[in-house]
Amino acid sequence: MTETRGIGFWVLISIGSLLVFFLIIGQTFSLIDYEQAVALGLQESIDEIGETGIVWAKSFAFGDTVFYIPLLIAGIIGLLKEKKWGSYAMFGSLAVTVYWPIVHLYFIYAGRGVIDLSPDKYLSYSIILPLLVIYSLWGMWFLLKHK
Repeated sequence: MTETRGIGFWVLISIGSLLVFFLIIGQTFSLIDYEQAVALGLQESIDEIGETGIVWAKSFAFGDTVFYIPLLIAGIIGLLKEKKWGSYAMFGSLAVTVYWPIVHLYFIYAGRGVIDLSPDKYLSYSIILPLLVIYSLWGMWFLLKHK
């Protein structure tokens, strides 16, 4: 992958690294102190999604912490070290990165009237989540093109 260390490679690595940072702050930290994650605006409150929603949010946070974040970190490190397993790990993490925004977008759509998110969250999620899907699809294409 040496010949492909152009701007596309660094976009893939940079956004992936930023995503790791936000996942650790928003997801892993919410397992330690959910209320503080809510106060930081990184999780939804019980008033917005109810008790069952909190359990689901913590379940996603646990899955992200034990599987998704390590896989994404492995992908970043592996790509930087030009290891073949890095491409596989990054591709897998990008597949997860396509999946969870789609689930959350559908949750927001299907949950109208059941969940009570603030208007700014509806707006920001409607922008950020599709951008993550686009980044992930592009990243998978990039890895396939430059394998």
